[in-house]
Amino acid sequence: MRGLVDCIVLPKALTFQGEGSKKGLTVINGYICVAHTELRSTGTAHHFAYLLNTSDYRILRMDEDHDRMYVGSKDHILSLDLHDINKEPHIIHWPVSERRRMECLVSGKDANEECANFIRLVEPWNRTQLYICGTGAYNPVCTFVNRGRKPQVRFKDLMESGKGKCSYDPNLNSVSTLINGELYAGVYVDFMGTDSAIFRTLGTKTAMRTDQYNSRWLNDPTFIHVHLIPDSAERNDDKLYFFFREKSSEMGQSPVTQSRIGRICLNDDGGHCCLVNKWSTFLKARLICSVPGADGMETHFDELRDVYIQPTQDTKNPVIYGVFSVSGSVFKGSAVCVYSMADIRMVFNGPFAHKEGPNYQWVAYSGKIPYPRPGTCPGGTFTPNMKSTKDYPDEVINFMRNHPAMYNAVYPVHKRPLVVRTNVDYEFTTITVDQVTAADGNYEVLFLGTDKGTVQKVIVLPRDDLQTEELVLEEVEVFKVSFQTSQQLYVSSATGLTQLALHRCDVYGEACADCCLARDPYCAWDGKSCSRYSASQKRRSRRQDVKYGNPIRQCRGFNSNTNKNTLEMVQYGVEGSSTFLECQARSPHALLKWHLQRDNSDRRKEMRSDGRILKTEQGLLLRSLQPSDSGMYQCTATEKNFKHTLVKLQLVVLSSRAVNNVTQWTPSTGQYKDLLTILSQPEMSLINQYCQDYWQGDGISVVSLLALTRCRGSFYFWNAPVTQLPHGCTRTWT
Repeated sequence: MRGLVDCIVLPKALTFQGEGSKKGLTVINGYICVAHTELRSTGTAHHFAYLLNTSDYRILRMDEDHDRMYVGSKDHILSLDLHDINKEPHIIHWPVSERRRMECLVSGKDANEECANFIRLVEPWNRTQLYICGTGAYNPVCTFVNRGRKPQVRFKDLMESGKGKCSYDPNLNSVSTLINGELYAGVYVDFMGTDSAIFRTLGTKTAMRTDQYNSRWLNDPTFIHVHLIPDSAERNDDKLYFFFREKSSEMGQSPVTQSRIGRICLNDDGGHCCLVNKWSTFLKARLICSVPGADGMETHFDELRDVYIQPTQDTKNPVIYGVFSVSGSVFKGSAVCVYSMADIRMVFNGPFAHKEGPNYQWVAYSGKIPYPRPGTCPGGTFTPNMKSTKDYPDEVINFMRNHPAMYNAVYPVHKRPLVVRTNVDYEFTTITVDQVTAADGNYEVLFLGTDKGTVQKVIVLPRDDLQTEELVLEEVEVFKVSFQTSQQLYVSSATGLTQLALHRCDVYGEACADCCLARDPYCAWDGKSCSRYSASQKRRSRRQDVKYGNPIRQCRGFNSNTNKNTLEMVQYGVEGSSTFLECQARSPHALLKWHLQRDNSDRRKEMRSDGRILKTEQGLLLRSLQPSDSGMYQCTATEKNFKHTLVKLQLVVLSSRAVNNVTQWTPSTGQYKDLLTILSQPEMSLINQYCQDYWQGDGISVVSLLALTRCRGSFYFWNAPVTQLPHGCTRTWT
């Protein structure tokens, strides 16, 4: 299932890549990649299986009290079990009337993509009810639904206008949060989609909005996220932060799009004479996410795509993760930047942006700042005697109206991105973060959704030189939400909904070294296999090293069988032709080497690239085969001073004369048996001895052990159970 990953949730509110042919996984750029069909076969993913005439799934609310997840889609509201999204789902059908649909069509809107009720808001009203809004076919509507396992809708009783709460156009992003009975929302409030605003509705407080049609406040914004972050122990200082991107306010200004963080005071009541019923504490600042180049020029990722707020023990100082992409179409690129609240508050306490006129440049305001400082909340730490913004002097309100932007920008921690992707065929679209306790410390794992319908699982490790090391653990093809309690990741897109386990430890291999080198904080070697790590396990029975990934230290006593379990193959090539010996390392940090031990020789020669031999990331290409190329080829991987053999392959070069003399044969059930007729007597003796060894070995049926395999133009004699044949190969029994 492919499609833009729209939402990832860890019940707090997310595609991967692997080694060679194991379990149908593939290795791309050194990390495990699991395709959609292969993911389903692992049993770690569950796609929402109910057939509904709907689309545009969006995870809107996680309800841990009732173990429910609320999903909005076209004409439907879904209440799903967090533990199993296919267990007794409760589905509410909420379409628009036929009359309203026809009115929408007459206005020139699309029947399937616009003239329907796209659910965009689900907020908890109280312990028993949810407040839900939809686009209503370009006529936003809201209602109440009883929450819990059996939701009941009250459309006819309590249907009300959704203007200022939900956008008319389903393609325009809106964000919202319900705080103390007041709904705060970033929306477009008109049919044409030209009047953007940050609104406060419902409740007992005065309805508020941003200054209308004032491009210095908002200029064609795309709202991304909203979050309440306290400023101090004084509740009157609480501020609501909005994350959005918008067009530059000046023609010809670069970049064309800028990412922003804005904030308002919760207790803002507007001005007395100026800014009546409009925010009088609204401020915004630019978010920078860029990579410095060698020539001093910076590559900017200007388009904010998603935000995740990582709570900490100090509620006033959460960690803010942002996903950004490159503006324009010159190349694709995206990055993850991390921001601290200390840096954000420093910018909002800094100079205001000022411009004398249309032909002047923006500069830092150097005049007198009125008191109280614009943006300060009434009744807070610095204004205990001012109980309302209506008590503020007119000069403060007028200053706010003309100076909503800060001069300085907010830069990420360490002035650089945490993760960067350039020159790839995808962009990051969503993010969620999980805190994981491993044997050697606590780690934060990033789940990054992409526009090609995959989720990457990434860990960023600290290094001794104060730098960081990014490690992609896996990428899963699904098509954004995760709860730590259930260890599940919920991924939504326009086409569907999927529930994922956060870990698939068995894909890392069957050896302690493989498990350790994976450096996945969710997984550890338990003495028998790579399995889910639990902090409650006895220390002696687990092997895990996320920071260093050192199998020599962690896997003592378990490494002796690593090379013994290496599968052996016999591959045939024809003199004068080319053949490819496949070998891929799971880790991008592993160093691969090929060695050849010729027949009747004890010496091993390292294979290096020359005019006839080409080493690639996927294996070894031998051009114009010669009889001297016959022998045992071994592919070894070295990482963290740990060396192990990945492939043992006996290459037999067949005489071109013998092959040319073979009579043309037609395909049949036993077609590969005829190949044996071109083998010389020594080669036949080798195969006969090979078979005898297995017949007299473990007593396993020869049918389950021996197969002559044709794969990628070469023939393999496979020394393994048939379940371990290379991915994409066919076999015929001999």
